[in-house]
Amino acid sequence: MHADTHRYHQAQAPQDRELCELLAAEIDRALPEAENKVWHGHPVWFLEGNPVVGYSKLKGGVRLLFWSGQSFDEPGLAPEGKFKAAEARYASAAGVNLADLRRWLGKTRDIQWDYKNIVKRKGRLERLK
Repeated sequence: MHADTHRYHQAQAPQDRELCELLAAEIDRALPEAENKVWHGHPVWFLEGNPVVGYSKLKGGVRLLFWSGQSFDEPGLAPEGKFKAAEARYASAAGVNLADLRRWLGKTRDIQWDYKNIVKRKGRLERLK
């Protein structure tokens, strides 16, 4: 885990810290080749420079975001934004269904849209995998 991600966790309240640490551990386990850094203020994991999964603290808990999640065709993920992202929200670590999370993380590597080049393509996404 990147040092900035560790600092992000340390800045959270204990319940949120526990949740963030659980998410980070599961993401690191599922995507060991992914680069992790704090991007736009939140921990994000990248595969070959493409953002694929991250989380952020919101008022009522933590939002887990999959950049290509709408293409996963999975219950439990809600569309987010105008592109292909989908999210799950959690109030505590106890609320995380590990089987769902691990299945979604498996799809993260196999289903990707090219967010890395979205600016170059003037807002148009292309499917990578």
